[in-house]
Amino acid sequence: MRYIGPLAVAALAIAASGLPAQTFQPLLDQQRRELLHEALSGEIAKDHVFQITRHHRIQGSRGYRHAAQYVLEQLRAYGFSEEDAYVESFPSDGRIEYQTWQSPSGWDIESAELRLVEPRDERIVGYPEIAMSLITYSNPGDATAELVWVGSGTRDSDYEGKDVAGKFVLATGYGGDVHRQAVIRRGAVGVVCYLDDARAAEHPDMLAYTGMWPLAEELDHVTFGFNLTNRQGERLKGMLESGQRVVVHGRVEGIGLEPYYMDIPVARIPGAERPEEELVFAAHLDHPKESANDNASGSAAMLDMARAIKTLIDEGRMPRPKRSIRFLWVPEWNGTMAYIDRHPEMVGPALGGGYLAHINLDMVGEHLEILHTRMGITRTPASLPSALNDVVENMAQMVDRMSVQTPRGSRSSFNFRVTPYGGGSDHMMFIDRKIPGMMIGHGDYTHHTSEDTPDKVDPVEIERSEIISAGAFLYLSDLSEEEAIDLAYLVAANAAQRITSTARRARSLMGSEAVSTVEHTGRWERQALESIVTFQDGGDVRAVVERLAEQLEELTTELAEDIGDVAGPVTPSAADRDDRVPTRLTRGPLDFGLPESKLPADAATWYAREGRALNGTVRFELVNFADGHRSVSDIRDAVSAEFSPISLTVVARYFDDLVRVGVMEWR
Repeated sequence: MRYIGPLAVAALAIAASGLPAQTFQPLLDQQRRELLHEALSGEIAKDHVFQITRHHRIQGSRGYRHAAQYVLEQLRAYGFSEEDAYVESFPSDGRIEYQTWQSPSGWDIESAELRLVEPRDERIVGYPEIAMSLITYSNPGDATAELVWVGSGTRDSDYEGKDVAGKFVLATGYGGDVHRQAVIRRGAVGVVCYLDDARAAEHPDMLAYTGMWPLAEELDHVTFGFNLTNRQGERLKGMLESGQRVVVHGRVEGIGLEPYYMDIPVARIPGAERPEEELVFAAHLDHPKESANDNASGSAAMLDMARAIKTLIDEGRMPRPKRSIRFLWVPEWNGTMAYIDRHPEMVGPALGGGYLAHINLDMVGEHLEILHTRMGITRTPASLPSALNDVVENMAQMVDRMSVQTPRGSRSSFNFRVTPYGGGSDHMMFIDRKIPGMMIGHGDYTHHTSEDTPDKVDPVEIERSEIISAGAFLYLSDLSEEEAIDLAYLVAANAAQRITSTARRARSLMGSEAVSTVEHTGRWERQALESIVTFQDGGDVRAVVERLAEQLEELTTELAEDIGDVAGPVTPSAADRDDRVPTRLTRGPLDFGLPESKLPADAATWYAREGRALNGTVRFELVNFADGHRSVSDIRDAVSAEFSPISLTVVARYFDDLVRVGVMEWR
């Protein structure tokens, strides 16, 4: 057995025995910890939640603009000047594109109603009292027609033997997909959709949010549709299956689709010493009324953090942070992409920029006892290693040891997990620009449904999220040499554990795949350690980081050799490599539909066959690793090490098709 250095021995001992609770050492000093605990208020944040949820906050809509104005008004009330708090607006008409992302259309509706006409007269649902009942981006219209059951309504096979022209269809699929099949392709007058999944079985009166999301070429063909509960949908389906003739009347009044704007409220606390270097918070403000946890909670948490930090500075209780802190309230994905497109300077250190870190707050207020969930803290991906991961995790461990209580809050114990990278929200946009980004959020059964209401928002959980987030950024903003050295030891110790854990996982792999997994992990962990110098570049800090990085490299080499002995020496031949180098032609994550949406139908179906699917997270990382230097094989090896082995043939085809649709080229 080879000799393993002292860092690895310590890490292995820790991993085996576990650290007793009393040995935990928070990164944030007690004074700042207590100051944040006192100043931040989940109760004030929950009041913001109530106000934000009053607005039907659809991207590009007038309702969203009203919510954005509320945010700006609050910032003004907290003392932010016009220079440090403002709204940036971006044209949004369903045709304008920001990089590969099509802007949503503007939208405004006054009222809508769906009635049962036959076999009896009965009101089924109405808007705006139940805002989610109208499928987002519906146009005005008025039609009375027979209702036809089409199953999911999203596949060609659902319509075999059925004439839906001039009729309403009843379906369980997503509203926009059903509309595309039934209305645009087959001439139906409108769609009626209802929730039919495991959640619906347990909550039959819950209504799901769906939207049309028309493509540019579909804008002139959009009609309207309604969302129903499972109980309502099953009742109508039962009537149809019993042989009854069912006729419904749908009415929608208002402007409908229109050219409008996506608004982004921006607040900035300028840094005292390095104002050009920034730490960026973001939370998406959009979603239909009420959408309390998703994401009025994250938007409200940011408002409260902006208030608390500015107040502490203005009152002289806390020095101004050395680096600037920026807050962005965005329309999810589309608006964030528009903002980044307008601000090409918003890039991380790897691209020569001064945006050092990002935290995305998306669904941060879940009441743990009501919703039976837990907080998830999502790490940066392997394509962008960062010490930010260890800092935020330490802040969460710190909060776990604090007694966070509020008058109207729960008494739940804190429950969190730090998870590997996953997408699904705005941190993706920042990571693409090489700004290390993490997400704090929760998952629960109310997501995108009428059950996501303010009563399920816990001010205690919001405040926990705020302390973790604000604590992490204030710590990194003012990182001293002594703190940076302490952080280096923390990151190195955690890195050693992660490398050894990866080596354990790699034992189940074969040959070069196993060795590559360990080697890639070691490289990423060293890069995370080295990222500390972007926050504090003192000479002593650099020396400690370099010494610890050497120990991590030694550990990686020794473990890789050991794994190689177990897995066997399988060396790829030249025929097993693809040395072409893909280069990106766009900024920002690629639109989720690419490349399939731009390919001929026969080429697009290639990805639907068994063994050829690439999930969104894998696609995101494949593109992130395409830096103009790595070959297809290099990228495939890196993503395989991060997740699990994937086929070189599939990866090569994916890049070939991205080149084919014009978003990449071969160097």
